[in-house]
Amino acid sequence: MKRIRVGTCGFSKSRKAIYRDLDVVEIQQTFYDPRVGDFLERIRSEAPSGFEFTVKAWMLVTHQYNSKLWRRLKSPVPGGKDDYGFFKDNEIVRWAWEETVRAAETVGAKIIVLQTPASFKPTEENLARLEAFLEKYWPDGYMLAWEPRGEWWGQADLLARLSREYGLIIAGDVLRGRVPPQDQELLYTRLHGLGGGEVNYRYKYSDEDLLSLKDIVEEGGWRESYVLFNNIYSYDDAVRFKQLISGLHSK
Repeated sequence: MKRIRVGTCGFSKSRKAIYRDLDVVEIQQTFYDPRVGDFLERIRSEAPSGFEFTVKAWMLVTHQYNSKLWRRLKSPVPGGKDDYGFFKDNEIVRWAWEETVRAAETVGAKIIVLQTPASFKPTEENLARLEAFLEKYWPDGYMLAWEPRGEWWGQADLLARLSREYGLIIAGDVLRGRVPPQDQELLYTRLHGLGGGEVNYRYKYSDEDLLSLKDIVEEGGWRESYVLFNNIYSYDDAVRFKQLISGLHSK
């Protein structure tokens, strides 16, 4: 039987409700700044047995300087704004990555999510940076899930090679047609709403949408699936989907 874990990107409802009704939360605070050890220790201690956390990697590893995002930093960071992002191989990015891994360890996560913006295009330079990062800095005992935005999804053979050669989990929004390589054993899908541009967080999934999602998850060859809703209705939609796959949903 396939193992399907359903949850949300971030706490869109009370933690008590999410622990009770869902299986997993992808922690978003670590994307803005993982130096929140007290919070991570607290949620790990209060979560019930079997509940799972995944961690989104610090933006300083994956994203170039963005003034709006950098306002979310908890305290100053070393180096200059040009030192960060796009998997640059320097001491500053390594430090930011080490902080991410430390946060994952604190909360007991086994999956770290690398989400890159559309501006991180599939150029030879960016591909070389990504591969060097995977070869040099993959932490022991963790799985890495990469959600590329933008043009990478037009490079199916390249994504399949990265998945096959490195064990990298290619993560995407399957309801937007961003389905991982066929031989990938684990599905990690982040659902950002339909319509609009790259994301549409205000979208509420219909029953038909969730039925389509159920078919994709159940008919795919993945031995294990993580289904993470990342819209403003994420808790409600996740609960509805979990009921649907449990055979409890009624229209």
